[in-house]
Amino acid sequence: MSFQPFALPPTSLTALAEAVAAINSTLDLDIVLSKIASLAASVTRAEASSLFLLEPQRNELVVAAATGHWREAMEGRSFPPRLGIPGEVLRTGEPIILVNVQASHKFCKDIDDLGRVRTTSLIAAPLIHRAEAIGVVEVVNRRDEREFTDSDLKLLQVFATLAAGATQNARTHESLKRRFDGLRESVMHQTTMIGQSSVWQQALDLCHRVALSNATVLLLGETGTGKELLARYIHNQSRRSADAFVAVNCAALPETLLESELFGHEKGSFTGAHARRRGWFEVASTGTLFLDEIGEISRAMQAKLLRVLQEKRIVRVGGTETIPCNTRIIAATNRILKNMTIDGVFREDLYYRLSVFPIQLPALRNRREDVPLFVNQFVGKAARECNIHDLVITEETMRLLQEYDWPGNIRELQNVVERSVLMSDGDRLLPEHLPPDIVAAASAPSQDRDPSTLSGQECTLIEKALIEHNWNQSRAAAALGVTRYHLRHRIKKYAIQRPQSPPVLS
Repeated sequence: MSFQPFALPPTSLTALAEAVAAINSTLDLDIVLSKIASLAASVTRAEASSLFLLEPQRNELVVAAATGHWREAMEGRSFPPRLGIPGEVLRTGEPIILVNVQASHKFCKDIDDLGRVRTTSLIAAPLIHRAEAIGVVEVVNRRDEREFTDSDLKLLQVFATLAAGATQNARTHESLKRRFDGLRESVMHQTTMIGQSSVWQQALDLCHRVALSNATVLLLGETGTGKELLARYIHNQSRRSADAFVAVNCAALPETLLESELFGHEKGSFTGAHARRRGWFEVASTGTLFLDEIGEISRAMQAKLLRVLQEKRIVRVGGTETIPCNTRIIAATNRILKNMTIDGVFREDLYYRLSVFPIQLPALRNRREDVPLFVNQFVGKAARECNIHDLVITEETMRLLQEYDWPGNIRELQNVVERSVLMSDGDRLLPEHLPPDIVAAASAPSQDRDPSTLSGQECTLIEKALIEHNWNQSRAAAALGVTRYHLRHRIKKYAIQRPQSPPVLS
């Protein structure tokens, strides 16, 4: 259909110009789509409107925005791309005007039923961008109860053509912003891997092997061993490095809030949900989502996460639309998930979904040769921040730091070094600048493990029970006839550590 837009009445042209100016006043995609729907109804004096966008990957028409009676029922819903009037407009690329909707065989009554309304007349026009239909805008029922006219049809078609450009610009802006945020994140968090020990190099080798794939990675290791740092390293080495890296601490959020954070929510879905919000799965789409402390989430949340990993789709809290997500998952935990599955605390099916490629991070006490490398880096950084020049670490100080077991691993070492630099008052870092417990630990007698003493015998019994019960502390405590709390206290006292074993790929 060809037409001359300047043949429109002056009042319509004014309304059209104001509407287009409003649409182009922002590049926020959600705001642009909402304005297109509301202004389409405004310029045509319609009771309600809907904006359908084609999602090629899903081959569906999604109601991106709606106004009027059926807004609550329509927004976020998806339909087959050939359904009803919108499907016809999308297929032909031509606008449609119907003054007796109920008599048309093309009209889909199911849509009316969703909104509990009765459509009498409508206009639908395609959103054409570079000769390609990207969506449909539809308005229904004039507010003055008259029939739509050819002038209304022309007006909506011009509006739809201009709205298509605004929609595509906002989509492009969102895509570029996501990529920019990802690149900025990568630059700001450039990961320098420190360590020459064989156990650390083995872990890095596994990271290199998995980085270029889309496999789900499970990072295992004690608190403070650098799991988030390694996750960023895998992301930066992957083909997704230009996209977002999002880190979420699952233990830091209550279950209800965690679901909203991960999957997003719709406006009004709960108290305080004043607007639609995209979740981290959407934000990290085409990028990487790092789920730290995954072992702390509830069974109910485990089931929801499993569904997302299986179906590669999410549903926002309070929504019905299924949203595809091309998000790479890296999870981490300091707990032994395999034992948690045996105890029924962690879902076995989710465990196997997450542990496609497990990587065990070594504790710092198992890579003591790397301690001087960390110390030099942390001392240099802390000294610069304190404006201290040429701070020398004495051999005795380094020996004490290297011999300490570091139960808090690299994070604890960094904190100790920063404190010690602040305590130093000259050009040397001396043993007296270290915390007393580190100095005391280096000179403590080893009689606790002497088999000729009672404490040594107790230590041996505890280790034997742990080994026999696959290091399950609850079962070992029951076998020894003590409480789990009592056993944990003895494990800490004797510094009993589970032997490190190489990761098994499955």
